[in-house]
Amino acid sequence: MTTTNNKRTLLLISLVFVIPVLLAKLFLSLHLYKEGATNQGQLISPSPNLTELKMLNNYQGRWQIVYLLPNECDSRCQQRLYILKQAHTALGPDQDRVRPLVLLQRGSDLKALEPFDFELVVANPEISQWLMDQALVIIDPLGSLVMKYPLTATIELELLQGKALIADMRKMLKLSRIG
Repeated sequence: MTTTNNKRTLLLISLVFVIPVLLAKLFLSLHLYKEGATNQGQLISPSPNLTELKMLNNYQGRWQIVYLLPNECDSRCQQRLYILKQAHTALGPDQDRVRPLVLLQRGSDLKALEPFDFELVVANPEISQWLMDQALVIIDPLGSLVMKYPLTATIELELLQGKALIADMRKMLKLSRIG
């Protein structure tokens, strides 16, 4: 009788350890598990560094949100500038850790900047090529381009993307030990 109880106990203990492993394997193989990435912007991989793009980084050690000002700044461009300003403001006490920058290229529409007070940096051709699609890009304190928020189809989506940028930026600032 004790032999049967021992076998039964051993079987139950084995099942306690084997069943979770089998269930995990099943979930992973059927892709029922959603990965842990919670970022809402597009990760840039591999992420180029400002030095690789031959761009001088005057804000080394600080996070940066950059936008390349196009030659003609239409309503969508104005919306981008507004989101850049509001995202920086929404960071509250962490504002001093982040620099919103507008990059200028030859022929940039400077009149679009009149309602705003951004720090301006002259972009070189390499980084201009990277930012040609009017994306907002987050640059980490080491100078790597980390995350991108491309231009969207509607103003409503732009506003949602602005909220996503703020959420991602807050997470990165919280987890960052530098900048």
